[in-house]
Amino acid sequence: MSTYAILNDTTRCVGCEECVAACKKANDLRKDVPRRWKQRIDDLSSTRYTTILRRPGGNNIRQQCRHCVEPACVSACLVGALQKTPEGPVIYDGSKCMGCRYCMTACPYAIPRYAWEEPIPYVHKCTMCYDRLKDGGRPACVEACQHGATVFGSRKELLEEARRRIDGKPDTYVDKVFGETEVGGTCVLYISDIPLDFLGCSPELDDTPLPDLTWAALSKVPYLVGGMGAIMTGTWWVIGRRMKLAEEQKQAKTGDKSRDGSEDSQTTKSDEEK
Repeated sequence: MSTYAILNDTTRCVGCEECVAACKKANDLRKDVPRRWKQRIDDLSSTRYTTILRRPGGNNIRQQCRHCVEPACVSACLVGALQKTPEGPVIYDGSKCMGCRYCMTACPYAIPRYAWEEPIPYVHKCTMCYDRLKDGGRPACVEACQHGATVFGSRKELLEEARRRIDGKPDTYVDKVFGETEVGGTCVLYISDIPLDFLGCSPELDDTPLPDLTWAALSKVPYLVGGMGAIMTGTWWVIGRRMKLAEEQKQAKTGDKSRDGSEDSQTTKSDEEK
């Protein structure tokens, strides 16, 4: 099965946000709530799975989940709420989520968002319109783009298309397909006339997939949980034992006082009879 991907050409994006509107409609997302410290909503959120970042010089960069080839968020999820599908998209099942937010910490691109405003919050992110893909369709954002800035197809074909565009206009594009190899590669690719370091992962990371790193840490969790559970159980037993002994001593003292009082009462009564 071919791995699907999206190619974003930032030189063709006009910032119309038709992709944003199509995404919100396809995912039945609520209206964005303005933030007090920002006049314009341009960040990913629980109500915005894709957005347009406006950079100095008039560049418009579309931001969304990268759908990593070997996603760190999936390896960090302890309950399988996040899954990497054979088709390419990384999808999310809220019914399995326990709200640990490890996925948010693991993602090198800081993509997943948490619905803090909800009574029962869930993680939110782009799923590349996985249900549409299974029915033979395309992601809503791709269908909405009328300028060729967002293209959908197999990852192999889009890498070839990206290279053709770069080679055809070497003076226009940075000689790099962003997402081709970073942290093992992604299924959302970029070509651009400016560096996209602000979209990338930490400079300390290379092309090595992250699951090996996340698993190295998460594999210790069962031992930590077990050890902490044993410590807490032992602490609970010791405290409970001390409380029980204290209560027994209190009751013993109360009993002694009662007996002493009874004996004094009997002595006084005997003296009066005499």
